[in-house]
Amino acid sequence: MTSMSFRWSTTAKPIVALAPMAGVTDASYRQLIKRIAPEVIVYTEFLSTDAIHFGAKKTMQMIDFDPALERPFIVQVFGKDPAHFLTAAKIIEQMGADGIDINMGCPAAKVVSSCHGSSLIRDPDLAAALVHATVKSVSIPVSVKTRLGWDTADTLIPFCQRLVEAGASALAIHGRRYCDKFTGTADWEPIYELKRNVSVPVIGNGDIASANDAVARIENLDGVMVGRGTFGNPWVMGKIVDALRIANCEGQMANDSQLANRKSQFSPLTFVEKLPVILEHCALAVRIKGEQRGMLEMRRHLASYVKGFDGASDMRQRLMQVEKLEDAKMILCG
Repeated sequence: MTSMSFRWSTTAKPIVALAPMAGVTDASYRQLIKRIAPEVIVYTEFLSTDAIHFGAKKTMQMIDFDPALERPFIVQVFGKDPAHFLTAAKIIEQMGADGIDINMGCPAAKVVSSCHGSSLIRDPDLAAALVHATVKSVSIPVSVKTRLGWDTADTLIPFCQRLVEAGASALAIHGRRYCDKFTGTADWEPIYELKRNVSVPVIGNGDIASANDAVARIENLDGVMVGRGTFGNPWVMGKIVDALRIANCEGQMANDSQLANRKSQFSPLTFVEKLPVILEHCALAVRIKGEQRGMLEMRRHLASYVKGFDGASDMRQRLMQVEKLEDAKMILCG
């Protein structure tokens, strides 16, 4: 069943969200993040509305989630056919998701060449039509993740105002234009200005790698979204939640003992202290996807975890060949 109580407008602020990332934010990673910081809002990898419309098996499996561990659970989708958005949205709602997010920001060449992702920034009429088609077909909230613009940030406010008029109930903005891809430094100033011009929650995204980054950049926004900054450092999400709560000094503040417990449990300083969570991540991947696929997909995470100590390079090379959970344990615990 869907958690009908979830609404972007009433969810506790400041919001901390795990950015949807292809090949990264699968069920095992989402569950790991939620164990570290239960307050975090998690998203699926971005999924094709065409594939959902036609019932593609692999895509349908990627919508599966554990309602006891992952709520609020947002399914991110991409596409360009309003009719497919309508049917896909209904399926997603029936599967129990708490919300739907439409990707209008992915800069990957393959995505943009198909008129998906960031390409929608250049077609606000179609972008608004996709939001409208999705909103009218479901009762769960519909949000949008996009960028500052195609080659200028001047279009951000009118573009997003169109999306809100079409029914978008929240916006997550990556602080780069399409033409920037992931180069340079994220620019949050246009995001702050957007917040002053729309009535829905606005979440900032881009270049957050620490709790200090989150506190420094949130300003007038409703929350922050963290993606690449969690690679090899999922513990950062707990630190960000705590830091923003302390800085905000309002809402559901954790008490001192709760903060101390989380700091001791989820702020590891050494590789040995990190090992239990790394092994837990491996075990989750194997349990959810099976040993062969689970360990294959864990390799990119293991490469990120194993950095910054003597022997890390050799250990990383060995982990890139690992096929079994027990082999990973032997290498990690050596």
